Amino acid sequence: MLATMQLQEILYSQGFGTRRVCSGLVEQGWVALGEPAQICRDPWLECEPEGLVFWVQGQRWTHQRLAYLMLHKPAGYECSQKPGAWPSVYSLLPSPLRQRPGGAASGVQAVGRLDQDTTGLLLLSDDGAFIHRMASPRHHVPKVYELTCKHPLQADQIERLLQGVVLDDDPKPVRAAACEAVDAHHLRLTLTEGKYHQVKRMLAAVGNRVEALHRSRIGPVSLPDDLKPGEWRWLTPEQVAGLTAKT
Repeated sequence: MLATMQLQEILYSQGFGTRRVCSGLVEQGWVALGEPAQICRDPWLECEPEGLVFWVQGQRWTHQRLAYLMLHKPAGYECSQKPGAWPSVYSLLPSPLRQRPGGAASGVQAVGRLDQDTTGLLLLSDDGAFIHRMASPRHHVPKVYELTCKHPLQADQIERLLQGVVLDDDPKPVRAAACEAVDAHHLRLTLTEGKYHQVKRMLAAVGNRVEALHRSRIGPVSLPDDLKPGEWRWLTPEQVAGLTAKT
């Protein structure tokens, strides 16, 4: 159990601004505690952070020592803090998640990247060890992609993807962990490593082309049907445990 913390310190740890700003939010009556919510105007009130429910300007939050969340990435967004021609996926998140203190960079960071035209499941966290584990090819975390292909799929293309294809920047073949033709133009592909534009380049290597790309699952976590493009939610403790379980 975490030691008690002053309320303004709790707000600061959750990304609601500097300690001075957080104290001001409390003193001005913008912060409430518990359910039903009760306004608190004492920024130095000692609270137990674990499991604490609080409200800031009418929005409900729970204290999270470390942040683990999923986002349904829509097309037309870049997985970058400094995007170029397209808006950043981070703009889809509330500002406290982007401002959480700690580590070399503030706020949650994307676990790997999806191209701007790729949709689907994106994990984000401020836990550096978690991000490294999810992104490292050594841990073989499976990622499942749904592909719409330009040309009808051929049996030999499936076989070549499973056996391994050589990409132009690496003489070592890259293989699909699983590959299934759902229909003539729909391929379900599972990878355990990530390279630049890997899915698109693998399909090009077998003589086909990706017309649309969607990531539906990472490890045991699938993109929920009720999570709409652009929406996010916290991962449950069970989902985090499943993602970090040793294989």
